[in-house]
Amino acid sequence: MRILHLLASPVWSGPAENVALLALAQREAGHEVSVAVDRLRSEVASEEPSVPRMEALGLLDQGGLELSVKSPPWAVLRDMLRLRGREVDVLHAHFTHDHLLARWGRPRGVALIRSVHAPRSLRASLPHADAYTVPSSSVIMKLKGRRVRVLPPLVAPSFGPAADREALRRELGLSGEPLIGMVSTFQASRRHGLAVEAFVRLRRKHGGARLVLVGDGVLLESVRSQVKELGQEEAVIFAGYQQGESFVRWLRALDEVWVLGLGNDWSARAAAQARVCGVRVVAVAEGNLPSLADVLVEELTPEAVVEASESGARAMVSHPSNARIAAEVLELYEQARAAR
Repeated sequence: MRILHLLASPVWSGPAENVALLALAQREAGHEVSVAVDRLRSEVASEEPSVPRMEALGLLDQGGLELSVKSPPWAVLRDMLRLRGREVDVLHAHFTHDHLLARWGRPRGVALIRSVHAPRSLRASLPHADAYTVPSSSVIMKLKGRRVRVLPPLVAPSFGPAADREALRRELGLSGEPLIGMVSTFQASRRHGLAVEAFVRLRRKHGGARLVLVGDGVLLESVRSQVKELGQEEAVIFAGYQQGESFVRWLRALDEVWVLGLGNDWSARAAAQARVCGVRVVAVAEGNLPSLADVLVEELTPEAVVEASESGARAMVSHPSNARIAAEVLELYEQARAAR
């Protein structure tokens, strides 16, 4: 099959990495696959741009699509016309802008698949598609009567347990026990403030505990101020934005990860990555987290976070391989094509 993924985003965050890994697995299965991303917004403030990443992977579409929510009407019309002239078998739209563009610009006979990456995209006005994917089974009922399948997070082959975690911690300048981390953008939905409050309570029992915050974002300085006000500067490490192998190394070094909220991608990829690295996952019951967490936080309170962390619970979760996930999505494509 000739597959074109539409991802109207300029940044390598949210669903971008999952889309890329899915596209690579589909290519490895013998299909012709490319990914179109936002080409208008080349400058991004606090996150890594997606174009260089997609280009390095050999996935970047060269069909001339601007694919941006910031495009003027005439540029959107131009994208529709260019899309209509493409020779593809499947259009896989990932955001609302992609879906609308594909809905009106897809070539005749082409199957249209829509991935819903967060519940806020599920509106009464959701345009028709031949099939859908959702980030968790809890969302399926909202698309009752439509052809739908869960799209779990895919994990890059670079993730895995550290060969020598203590040596890795020394290399990174980390010490303390337990070593707890958060690996997410500093934004309200991720609840870093709640994590800091919980960590203060945890340290009353475990004075050697350390909290490692990996990432950047608009609330970084606010959280830094909170840490200072609570007198936790020596116990909280701000690791900054990490990418590639460096990100994997920081994740591997941790004892457990707290995932206290999700952003643009409710498949909970960070939790899946942590599990593959042998890191315990303490999480809230959002999106796909219940299927990946070792233990769920019962309430959004510092006390409940500490209780979950202290429980020591470990879940036996077998995560599907990228090849298996891709095979199931390809089967969905075939069903959608056959039904047209």
